[in-house]
Amino acid sequence: MVKIRLKRMGAKKRPFYRLVVADSRSPRDGRFIELLGYYDPLTEPAKVQVDADKVREWMRKGARPSDAARDLLVREGILAKVPRAFKAAPVAEAAVPAESASEMPGASEEVDAVDADNVHLGSGNADAQAEPPAEPAGAPADGDSAAEAATES
Repeated sequence: MVKIRLKRMGAKKRPFYRLVVADSRSPRDGRFIELLGYYDPLTEPAKVQVDADKVREWMRKGARPSDAARDLLVREGILAKVPRAFKAAPVAEAAVPAESASEMPGASEEVDAVDADNVHLGSGNADAQAEPPAEPAGAPADGDSAAEAATES
């Protein structure tokens, strides 16, 4: 697979990057197919020079940019900003209904913070506090027959 990625160059603690097209199996700073531009993050403002036509041509051929290269190309306006599918937004606690939050395992356990380095759950044995799983609504209780459950409804 062909990637558009940054190749690190420059001296120690003085990075300078080239935007290159390379085989995904080649090392980060190794062999590349074509030079597309450069990025110097140490200047104020950062200097970026990218050949947009070459980038679009390689993407039409199937090249995929790395995350860092994609961010650089979006900042330069060459690519449109597209949310990454693998990064899901965190679920807010308010989005969980109150009744379903109490049914979650461990919801009844309290967390006591002893200090910043040592946190423990509740007091006592966690196995002794575990509750048996709740049966789904409409399921017959132990000892009841299915016929008795059907007549109660």
